[in-house]
Amino acid sequence: MNDAASQSSPSTDPASKPHRGKFSFWRWFWLGTIPVSLVWVYYDFYVPSNHVSWAKDFASAQHQAARSGKPIILFFTAKWCVPCRIMKRSVWADEQVEAVVKAGFTPVMIDLDDLNAAETVSRYHVGATPTTIITDPQGNILERAEGGMGKTVFLGWLGKLKPNGSKVPIPLAN
Repeated sequence: MNDAASQSSPSTDPASKPHRGKFSFWRWFWLGTIPVSLVWVYYDFYVPSNHVSWAKDFASAQHQAARSGKPIILFFTAKWCVPCRIMKRSVWADEQVEAVVKAGFTPVMIDLDDLNAAETVSRYHVGATPTTIITDPQGNILERAEGGMGKTVFLGWLGKLKPNGSKVPIPLAN
């Protein structure tokens, strides 16, 4: 008789009741946080391809610039640099930037982690990424910017130069 009475009466033990209200917040928190985190990671690391004709290295960029008379854009970057990736996505992949660069500049992308680029990194005293430098065909600095910038700022920065790229060069400190 005790077995039948204990089975038919509802349990009053608080540990056996479900805690839906207590765990509901955390369930919704993680359901919201995980998608936002995935979008953020995608935004930080996704870099679309661009159609800028990058020179292989600084020496080949100088050779191309000497033939064309165009100034050189040196874009110092690294694989681990998130602002560089954002700039590659928002600036370098833009069609208007591609057209301006193609028409008036010889671009070269230099990876700070590449041992073959150490001489160029040292020559221009690059210690931060992204760093963008515009030089004349001989390698004298015309403009220098450290840090990321958006498309509008970048195009305005390029617009400081005269159409043929002429400007008084900034001498290099040796």
